Order: sequence, then C-alpha cells, then structure tokens
Amino acid sequence: MKIHARLLATAAALAVLTAAVHGQTLKAADVHPAGYPTVVAVESMGKKLDAATQGRIKFQMFPGSVLGGEKEMIEQTQVGAIQLLRTSLGPVGPVVPEVNVFNMPFVFRNPAHMRAVIDGPIGQEMLDKISASPARLVALAWMDGGSRSLYTKKPVRKPEDLKGQKIRMMGNPLFVDTMNAMGGNGISMGYGEVFTAIQTGVVDGAENNPPSLFTANHFQAGAKYYTQTNHLIIPEILVMSKVTWDKLSAADQALVKKFSREAQLEQRTLWDQYVVDSVAKLKAAGVEFIEIDNKPFFDATVPVRAKYGAQFADLMKRIEAVK
Repeated sequence: MKIHARLLATAAALAVLTAAVHGQTLKAADVHPAGYPTVVAVESMGKKLDAATQGRIKFQMFPGSVLGGEKEMIEQTQVGAIQLLRTSLGPVGPVVPEVNVFNMPFVFRNPAHMRAVIDGPIGQEMLDKISASPARLVALAWMDGGSRSLYTKKPVRKPEDLKGQKIRMMGNPLFVDTMNAMGGNGISMGYGEVFTAIQTGVVDGAENNPPSLFTANHFQAGAKYYTQTNHLIIPEILVMSKVTWDKLSAADQALVKKFSREAQLEQRTLWDQYVVDSVAKLKAAGVEFIEIDNKPFFDATVPVRAKYGAQFADLMKRIEAVK
C-alpha cells in the first residue's frame, strides 16, 4: 500500500510539474514559413526567454499558417490559445483606427524613414494604443514588412505607363484607390490567385516586395519588370495575448519586452539580407529592376491621403517631421 501511495504521490507531483511547465509554454505563430525573417527573430526571442528563466518559460513556434490565417490566429491570441503572434496591421485597424495611418501610400519617404518612425515616440505610442484598446492584445514590437513596388509585364516608368493596366491589390478600398490614383486599374484579389491571373492575363501585374515576387514565382508568370515605386511601406507587429501577459510576473514581463525589442532589430538585419538575396535571384532570372523618380506617383496619390488621412492629419504631420 505504501508503494502504491508513493506512486500516486509521485504521479500527482509530476502532473503538477507538467501543468506548471505547460502553463509557461508560449505558443508563437506566424503565417510566414520556417526560415522567414520574422519567424527566425521570434524563435531567437524564445531561446533567450528559455535561457533567462532557466527553462521556466518554454517556447514553441508554429510557422506557415499551421494554426490558421491571420484573422483566425488573432482570435486565438485574444482568448489566450496562442500566446505570441506576428501579424500584419490590417486586422488591427478596425479596433485601433490610428494604425491605419501606416497603410497610406507614401506616408513614409523610404524604408529608413519608416524605421525611424517605428523606433521612436510615434511607434511606441501606437504600441501603447493597441495594448490599451479593447483588442485584448499587448503590442510588443514592430517588424519590417518590406517596401511594396510594382511588378508588371510591360515596363512602367511614369503614371501614364499604367494606363489601362489591371494591377492586383490587397483587398482594401484604400489600396485599390491608391492604384487607381497612380494611373492603373486596381483589382482586389486573393494572394493565392495572382500567379494564374498574371499568367492568363486577368491582371497585367501586381505589387509587393522582392522576396514575395521571388517566393511566389510571379516573375515566372510573366511579371518581368519591377518598378521601384515604394508606394506602400507597411510595418507589422508582434503581439502577446493579454490573457497570458496578465499571468506573467513584472520581472517576466520586463524580459518579454526586452527580448521583443531585440527581436525587432534582429528581424530587420535578417530582412535586409533576405531582400538582397531575393533581388540577386530575380535579376539572375531575368527580372529588370527599374529605378524611377517616384514624385509623380506621390503627387498622384495626394487625393488618397486627403480622403483616408483626414482624421490623422496631425499624426501624418508628425510622421513627416521625423528625420
């Protein structure tokens, strides 16, 4: 009987220990595949947390949309089923309208300007607003989502060259209006449909960053010209479930914040190299990169910024003033 009781006690102790360890296992998720800069940076953050807490806080990464699309994963993060999530800003906009200012065309002069903004007071204010909102998400850090430019079957050097061209845009009226203002015909379409649409002529091109053009093989569908308009430079965010955050001690919260900030900077270094590698591979595959003066495109989109940015006028002035 004593042995039986001891076995029961040991089993109970192990159950408690397992529950304690499991309770501190952070499930992290991303739609991007393993090896992608955002995934690698968050995995690195997890290793640091594990080491700093002597294994008390474990970490598990779920890349490549295995836990769903961004909308589903945000919902899971809000209830605490996912603890850490890298997401685009689109789904956050309905809850925290101010983040929509980053979705506007040419709100950033170039990627360096975007980074200066997210690294400074405006970036911190945005994170704080998301954390204080009803979204039940704690915004920890920014990630570089790349700079979006045009890729087409025919070379584009000025707005007039886009006349009559159907260009795929993300499903948001703001983005469709942006392309229409730039001289093309914006077509809202799912990302998975773009390859066939370019190949069959349903659209004449699309817009994205070089790594996306390369990994989605859209250049093989016929989009051989990459015009560096940099019309959209949209950061992404790393968030934690508020359910999880509230269970952490102040010391653990401080560690999470510290390592999140380090992940923000690590992802940037990884991203820059990722872009360089993608551009080299695209050039080797025959894609022509066209450098342009983007001022005509900037001027053409003034009405779009006026229409969608009226409520953010002061914020936009502050963004513009960042050096």
